[in-house]
Amino acid sequence: MPNITKWTPHVLAILRIVTALLFLEHATMKFFQFPAAIPGVPYPLPTIIFIAGAIEVVTGLLIAAGFYTRIAAFVASGEMAAAYWMAHAPQGFWPTLNMGESAIMFCFIFLYLAFAGAGSWALDNVLRPSTKQVPSTQGA
Repeated sequence: MPNITKWTPHVLAILRIVTALLFLEHATMKFFQFPAAIPGVPYPLPTIIFIAGAIEVVTGLLIAAGFYTRIAAFVASGEMAAAYWMAHAPQGFWPTLNMGESAIMFCFIFLYLAFAGAGSWALDNVLRPSTKQVPSTQGA
């Protein structure tokens, strides 16, 4: 059986980057109506949606770059939890019917990133290298 655990930091980085870019897409839909406008959202944006979009831009960029990943992911997770309970849950119990699946998925992926960290390919690793010594597996 091949040792696939060596790929964990890279796959975690891919999860982080793809999720952050999809999160940024929500912000571009709010602010620029790109790639499309969000149905039912009035313009100019209500304050709460403007604030949500600003959080999505800032945390999305930070998470994509892997900079202050844990803090940004925790904030983004909280925003998605609030979005679910404020906008989706009142529409009904089932997430597939209240259109809340993406909010739930973002919430829990960001919560995971807040605990797991950025993985490889992150500015966190370059600007604040870990001082922990990785135990050697050779010679065991």
